[in-house]
Amino acid sequence: MRKEIHKAEDLVRLFNDCFLESEKTELVGNNPEPEYLPNTARNKELHAILFTRDYFASGLHEISHWCIAGKERRKKIDYGYWYCPDGRTKEQQTLFEQVEVEPQALEWIFAESASFPFRLSFDNLNGSPVDAKGFADRVHKRVMKYLDEGVNQRSAKLISTFLNFYRNEDTIDPTWFDRSKLGYIN
Repeated sequence: MRKEIHKAEDLVRLFNDCFLESEKTELVGNNPEPEYLPNTARNKELHAILFTRDYFASGLHEISHWCIAGKERRKKIDYGYWYCPDGRTKEQQTLFEQVEVEPQALEWIFAESASFPFRLSFDNLNGSPVDAKGFADRVHKRVMKYLDEGVNQRSAKLISTFLNFYRNEDTIDPTWFDRSKLGYIN
């Protein structure tokens, strides 16, 4: 029997250990939909990153959005980003993919740091077809830029935490990001 090493409760604990006090932000699983809620929207002291059910990948994805969002965006529900649900037109999907390159690139780095399989998500099961190869190429290019230029302080703290907890390593190996092995989720 294979032991499950990627538990949502570990992800929650690791994130909250890093940012609960310093950023007044908590990661919360077991939600029907992912969402970011600033403390003002919750009437609570803490901001909340909500991820879907206990899906480890959903948690990583939502964390990546939080890491990218600046201080002003973190004051807004879902960072004030535009979102159009599944069933997007080709034009809407193109816009969605433009916005998703950075968070999915960062999510890929988080996933590899945690030794967790990463898959691109187009989040458009019932919409217009997507340019999977083009999107994958843009995400991969952004990963390589992050690895070359570095990530922000919050992202670096999580990467270090994941490397230590899941891999018992200190640094990222660029060979983990083999573009030819990148999977997709429509």
